Amino acid sequence: MITIVLLLISPLAQAFTLDDLQKQLSEPAVVKGPFIQEKHLRALPQPLLSKGRFVLARDHGLLWLLETPLRQDYRIDASGIARRDPSGWQTLPSHSAGAQQNRLFFAVLQGDSSGLQRDFELSLSGDATHWQLRLTPRSLLLRQVFARIDISGGRFVERIELSETQGDSTVLRLPESSGAPALSDAERSDFAD
Repeated sequence: MITIVLLLISPLAQAFTLDDLQKQLSEPAVVKGPFIQEKHLRALPQPLLSKGRFVLARDHGLLWLLETPLRQDYRIDASGIARRDPSGWQTLPSHSAGAQQNRLFFAVLQGDSSGLQRDFELSLSGDATHWQLRLTPRSLLLRQVFARIDISGGRFVERIELSETQGDSTVLRLPESSGAPALSDAERSDFAD
């Protein structure tokens, strides 16, 4: 009888929690890799495709380096969002829709469940190697923009899908993310400027 009880309790004790996910995603000091972003608009037959690479540094922020269809570099950190132009990094207005979406990506990639819980109801399923997280907006403002956000991954975030209330969606794939112990000199310089 005790064995049966232990077998029934064991899966509950081993459940993969939001705290486990946050710990797993924030464990490497640096995560980097390529990204592919598809913007599906109701008015267009084909998605808008952009590609680039990202660098997420736990103690510094996020570099979002767009390579196609045009080159554009963004930096997201505690001071806000900046875009690189020929004269250096320029801070962007913090209330734009793009700025809010970039902050959301930053929180997701960091596994910042406490930050996400302020704005979304979180529903996690799966385990450490194959998990899915659904974010359902809490506030009226966010519900006007997003129907839901679905995130999935393993050791790192692999896919983010933002479903908008008007029928458009954005799918972000991070197919080959890897951890690193530290930033390169060039990446460190980008965060320092």
